[in-house]
Amino acid sequence: MSKPDAGPSRSTLDLDIIIVTYGRSDLVRACLDSLASAMPGVRTRVQVVDNDSPDDTAEVVEREYPSVQLTRRTGNDGFAVANNAALRASEATYALLLNPDTRVEPGTIDHLIEVLEREQDIGMVGCRLLTADGSLDHAAKRSIPSVATATKYFVLRALGRTGSDYVRPDIADDAVADVDAINGAFMLVRGTALAEVGLLDERYWMYAEDLDWCLRFRNAGWRVVYDGRVIAHHLKGGSSDGPRRVALNYQFHRSMALFYLRHLRSRSTVLDVLVVAAIWSRFVLSALANALTRAISDPREAGSHG
Repeated sequence: MSKPDAGPSRSTLDLDIIIVTYGRSDLVRACLDSLASAMPGVRTRVQVVDNDSPDDTAEVVEREYPSVQLTRRTGNDGFAVANNAALRASEATYALLLNPDTRVEPGTIDHLIEVLEREQDIGMVGCRLLTADGSLDHAAKRSIPSVATATKYFVLRALGRTGSDYVRPDIADDAVADVDAINGAFMLVRGTALAEVGLLDERYWMYAEDLDWCLRFRNAGWRVVYDGRVIAHHLKGGSSDGPRRVALNYQFHRSMALFYLRHLRSRSTVLDVLVVAAIWSRFVLSALANALTRAISDPREAGSHG
């Protein structure tokens, strides 16, 4: 993999690209290979923070990508903790949080950096994300969910449809617009905005920390922008194929409850209790449905947890 020399000090770097990994060395390899051809024309450092992968991910990065800065963690403390470890040490002008199950197209990062250079009030920007089948990852442009929009979103998903205001159907896929939130799989952040707003909230082990961060950026007066003129590919769930296992499903719903109580709490204690109870009821139902799906697809997994 060819990329700029890692020699410049942190303070002279234009861009830190941070990739948190946990397993699936094949996807990590594809991500890093895509960066080789998409490497922006600025002084860049690529960092992989490995959350104690159960496979050979760290070894693959160390062996095949010697110019990548590898950090091996001794446990899996979650997405926010691992990203923050790298962000805390970054003094680059910009930082890109990139999922390991993404592939970046040539020109995408350069284009977005040009946008940030031109519009100094943008705190973070994301691009159009395409899933494995070529469809839009609707989380690339989102509103902060209300109880009503979140309910509509999950109901439509259960019916195999989309259209909730939560995923901003009013914004064309190839448009440019200010949004409430972009996807944590690809977040290009201005360093000065990061210094003002602060790091990811580590109370979120995984899920919703990107929504929380975007909301905090906007509350501090920084714009959050979706730019659909350029793309990256996002496999989605690449490190956890198929229906969410119980542990991840638990973290998803825990994050939903935490986000609600932090940012959407109502004036009614009764309503808040009902909303949180509904979130955990959904966890129970989805966990049972996922277990049944896994048991049907692979009977050997019946009774297993992960």
